[in-house]
Amino acid sequence: MEPSATPTGSPFAIPSALPPHGDGAAGDRAVQASLEAAWPADLPPADERTLLSAGRALLRADATGIGRAQWPSVFPSSSQAVAPAFAVARFRIQAGIARQDGSSDKAVVHLVWAGQDRGGAFTDLRITDLSFTRIVKKGAVTWTPQPRT
Repeated sequence: MEPSATPTGSPFAIPSALPPHGDGAAGDRAVQASLEAAWPADLPPADERTLLSAGRALLRADATGIGRAQWPSVFPSSSQAVAPAFAVARFRIQAGIARQDGSSDKAVVHLVWAGQDRGGAFTDLRITDLSFTRIVKKGAVTWTPQPRT
């Protein structure tokens, strides 16, 4: 018995778990589920929440310019204004996870996002990975973003 053909015509094509480009917020759950399936959780839930919050804020600051002052080590002050690459109103984080990155004191935040650039082009399913290091001072734990290499 022959395998049945898929809509693409190949009997071996596997349907994507990701939504089609341009699907909007309706596809965000599928993107989140794909991330979680690809990388099983390995951080305590509180650390993951902290890292996701920081990662989202850092990405938003990078892409839109909003909140850059919160991250002086990542966005050093400059005498020149920097125009944001993406419109605030057309920027959305579709999904995200935080996982260990080689040790319990290092983590990477994987974010999938959508945005409209200054030229008016809208794209989704963009991927950004942000690295963080855990710093413990006097019993207080903070996660510090690391420069991109």
